[in-house]
Amino acid sequence: MSECETGILDACEKFSSSIYAWCILPNHYHVLLETVELKELIKELGLFHGRSSFKWNGEDNQRGRKVWHNCFDRKIKSERHFYASLNYVLNNAVQHGYVDRWQDWPWSNASQYLNEVGEERAIEIWREYPILDYGKKWDVF
Repeated sequence: MSECETGILDACEKFSSSIYAWCILPNHYHVLLETVELKELIKELGLFHGRSSFKWNGEDNQRGRKVWHNCFDRKIKSERHFYASLNYVLNNAVQHGYVDRWQDWPWSNASQYLNEVGEERAIEIWREYPILDYGKKWDVF
């Protein structure tokens, strides 16, 4: 998981001006970032996907197994959309049952986020920008 996190963040850092939130899970990941080089970023992530799937399939003696399934992006449409997306990413490990508290998931920047904004402000943001319907196109307007 740490190797995957490093690879994803390295790819993102090359083509983004800011990375606001990330959460790496065993079967998918989310990154909230700012970029003006989206095509280059997606290409770089594709290269990471290719290298990592080749390596992991070799380690598991599973050549040909599909490791990565798709990649998609969403343009942030408003301040509300940004903060709801931030909450979505940071809370994803809780949503999928890996931890009870999102700051306990080691493969995200949730603890760093809490240190930067403070617990009181994080709670305000959570309450003001809730995620009302996980997985049901909650961020499509």
